[in-house]
Amino acid sequence: MTDARALLSPEVYAADGITLARRLLGCRLVHETPEGAAGGVIVETEAYMGLSDDAAHSYRGRPGGRVNVQYGPGGFAYIYLIYGMHSCMNVVANGADLPEAVLIRALRPDQGLELMYRRRPKAKNDRQLCSGPGRLCAALDITRAQYGLSLRGPELYILDRAVQPPITASPRIGVDYAVRCRDELWRFTITGDPFVSRKPKEETP
Repeated sequence: MTDARALLSPEVYAADGITLARRLLGCRLVHETPEGAAGGVIVETEAYMGLSDDAAHSYRGRPGGRVNVQYGPGGFAYIYLIYGMHSCMNVVANGADLPEAVLIRALRPDQGLELMYRRRPKAKNDRQLCSGPGRLCAALDITRAQYGLSLRGPELYILDRAVQPPITASPRIGVDYAVRCRDELWRFTITGDPFVSRKPKEETP
């Protein structure tokens, strides 16, 4: 387990989803497993703003089921499946009864790469290991088994960054079903980072 002083504080996780999505860029996500530790720098996030966001799972304001962890305090893992097979990891933001979350979309892998390649044998290079929410969860072996875990460890944790990177804001990916919030600039990337899942069409600071 890492030095607790390097972990993000509960106060950071208590921020709203947009603030937290920007704050997580440059931080490191790590998953400790019996096989070893794997992790990387967070280079791409998306904010989902709960009751006011018609692209969010918690939009209709119904506690329970898979979104239940979002109704608690920030700093816990919200993990769900897409297409019935790919895990996606989110960081719960804000406070109790304010169900907001941040999707981790891409990492720049820097720890346990050999382990990641074993888990993702089709990856042709380091970028392909974690460039997308499903890919990064497979590389780090993050599944529904980690749902609800504290992101302050000891198994799954986020380490603070040393400096704030330049940030680009753009529309989120795959939310065409939304009406009101479809075009909001709530996807955030480290500007110019080659490990993002998809280069933003327009760069907005």
